[in-house]
Amino acid sequence: MKAPVRHHIVSARVENKAGVLVRVSGLFSRRGFNIYSLAVAPTHDERFSRITIVVDVESAPLEQIVRQLDKLVNVVEIAELAPEEATERELLLATVRAAPADRGQVIALVGVFEGTIVDVGLDAMTVLLAGSPSKIDDFEALIRPFGIIELQRTGRVALPKLARRAARLRAVPSGESHEVS
Repeated sequence: MKAPVRHHIVSARVENKAGVLVRVSGLFSRRGFNIYSLAVAPTHDERFSRITIVVDVESAPLEQIVRQLDKLVNVVEIAELAPEEATERELLLATVRAAPADRGQVIALVGVFEGTIVDVGLDAMTVLLAGSPSKIDDFEALIRPFGIIELQRTGRVALPKLARRAARLRAVPSGESHEVS
């Protein structure tokens, strides 16, 4: 049995201008909405940035969040991404204690989770892992016994899942274009 969803994912496309993030985060602060994570980056169009905000369900009704964001001048588009309808990813960088006797176990865990070792010291390693939030949580729990020296997570970024439909390919005589129907 799955645990109930405890967060909303709000994705806002905003004008890429100074002060926009301050206005958005100020709105959440004034309203007492608890932000679980916040990620901001430019989009493919340099005029815009995407702000992905993960908000605690209990701190704010979704409709109220959307209404308040919609009032901000620099907000161009707002989308609520239900967790089951979104592709979510997060990035983790962690420096983990890895004495020579334990190094093999840490390397194995990084491999199992398809991570990368990005720096190695005498008794520690820095690892990078990207994946779903639950994958990041699981990895963090497994490396914790080795000793985490430093840890940084980016917060979630998300996009809507793509629509899926069965595609049929048809034979195309040479010289004609190939189409999927």
